[in-house]
Formats: sequence, C-alpha cells, structure tokens
Amino acid sequence: MTKLLPLSDVADPQPAAAADEARWQTVCDRAGGDFFYAVTSMGVFCRPGCPSPRPLRRNVRFFATAAAAQAAGFRACKRCDPLGSRARLAAEVVRDACAAIAGAETIPSLDALCRRAGYSRFHFLRLFRAHTGLTPRAYAEGVRAGRLAAALGGGDRVADAIAAAGYGSESRVYENPGALLGMTPGAARRGGAGETIRFGFAACAFGRLLVGRTAAGLCYIGFAEPDAALEADLRRRFPAARLVRDDAGLSATLAEVRAAIAEPAAARDLPLDLRGTAFQLRVWQALRSIPAGETRSYGELAAMAGRPGAARAAGRACGLNPVAPAVPCHRAVAANGELTGYRWGLACKAALLARERG
Repeated sequence: MTKLLPLSDVADPQPAAAADEARWQTVCDRAGGDFFYAVTSMGVFCRPGCPSPRPLRRNVRFFATAAAAQAAGFRACKRCDPLGSRARLAAEVVRDACAAIAGAETIPSLDALCRRAGYSRFHFLRLFRAHTGLTPRAYAEGVRAGRLAAALGGGDRVADAIAAAGYGSESRVYENPGALLGMTPGAARRGGAGETIRFGFAACAFGRLLVGRTAAGLCYIGFAEPDAALEADLRRRFPAARLVRDDAGLSATLAEVRAAIAEPAAARDLPLDLRGTAFQLRVWQALRSIPAGETRSYGELAAMAGRPGAARAAGRACGLNPVAPAVPCHRAVAANGELTGYRWGLACKAALLARERG
C-alpha cells in the first residue's frame, strides 16, 4: 500500500520548498487555504487560519488533507476544529434549542434552554448568537410574530390569533405592531387591503429604479428593468393595496435609494417596511449584518437565521427580498463562492459586490 506523504515530502524538493514557504506565509497571515499544517512539538494539526500562537517554522509540516495529518499521527486542534466536529455539535445544539422555542407555547427562559443544552449561560448565548445572529429571546419573539402573522393571514379573529400566538394580551401587540407585522393586526388579517403605497421612478447606476413606500417605510425597491416590468412586479407583490404614483413626492426617497446603491453604508439609514415570515425576516436581518464587500453562503445564512441545513429556504428568502440592495441579498453566494440567483441579474450582483470591495 502506498504511504501518503505530507506535501513537503515530494520527489522534487525545489518546487516543494517554495510551495511550503508560501503555505507558511499563509499560516503567519492566518489566512484561508486548502491545506492543513501540523505542529510536531504539540502533536496537533490545524487549519491555516487557526488563532493559536504561531509555532516555530522548524516544527511545522504541511498536509493536503486532514486524513493525511491523522495518518501521520497528529490529532485535531481544539481551537480551529479542522474536522468540523465541534462546529457540527454546536449547530445541533442550536438547532435543538430553536426547535424547543418553536414548540413551546410560551417563550422558554434562558436558564431552561441552557439546562437543555448542557452549557453555561455565557457559552450558550455565544453559540446561539454565532449561529443565528440573534439572542434566544429575539429568536423566540420572531417565532411568535410568525405565528401571529400566519393566524391573521388565515383569517382568524384578531383576538383569537393574538392568544394562539402566545401573547398575554392584545396591548402587547398593539404597542408596536410595525415591529411585528409591518402593519396593524387588522390590516394583516385583510391581507394589507386598504393600505396606500406611493411609488416613483428615477434613473440609477443600473438603469431604471422604482421605489414603493408605505407610511412606515420602503416596502419595495426594483431596478435594472423597464418601467412597466418594475411596476408589474410591485403590483404582483401588493395586489390588495392601493398604488399611487408620486415621482415628485418621493424625490427625496428616490435620491436616498440612489445614494444607497452607490454607497452601501447609506443603506443602513433607509426606513424599511419589511413583511415576511419569521424565518424570512431573520434571513433579511442576517443579510444586513454581513459587512459590505463580504459574502456568505446560503447555508451560512440559514444557520445565522436559526435553521442550519435550510440553505434552499434561505435562498428562497433572498429571492423574495423586496428591497434589494437595502437588504443586500447580493452578498449571498453558493457554497463554492460562485454568484447565483439574483432577481435583478448576475451582472448587477457582480457589479454591486465590486463597488463594495472597491
């Protein structure tokens, strides 16, 4: 049987030495790489970006795969988790906590969730935030708001829907209905009928731009298509609402959106009126937390939204995003880093990322 050698033990030492020096520099920079390094003095192997103190160069060997490092007698580092076992365990703990929250009639206490997970409060909160971008309380509030929206959308009486969703009283909902539903419970029950959405057109860096605005904020942004196509998309999304064209009245809003397209930081200040399921809202919130110019895979987004493994559902949430690029779904990519599935075209997606990175 052929013995699997580390990358440094190849026949031609000259190119191998140069390659190893390049890998060593990657380790020093704590950058990403498609190899593993082992520390002979510690008996462990790591990913190139491991946060552990930098080892001495003479104690480092390089391997193409984790299996090769293990075959050479090295064990996985507990800090960078090169085998991903700790990450899988953490994802399972968070998935279980999310399921417990979703299945409870009332919001579970943090202590109860920590006991269920078997972790301290500090460690559990850190894990939960890392995977969902939310505290357990905020996640639970989103689940409860999703139940309320589903009940109202099904035509339940407002009082019955509020009680079934787990709210102790109607006043809890009416204190800030926009934060929960983007509208009052009565309007949600009517499917938004009776609302007025003003919309206007302008030119932007990607062609034509259309914005729609309710009294609460921006509910629609569309661009890079003819006016008729943009307006048809707006009407499809809000079929029961009263739509009023008001280019002049929305001139300031149009200017703000154009500025947000040119400068991503400006998008944070746009007033938004987002309406979706609890999961969609969490995905959109996760998208807004990604730094400009960076990307996350759909699987990573799903984990940030509390549903590890639901990459396709996260992709659908991106596709239904009504206010790109204020909710920057152009920062969502395939697992291999390739650009896929953008409502306004892959050329726009690439251009938006290039602007941010520039």
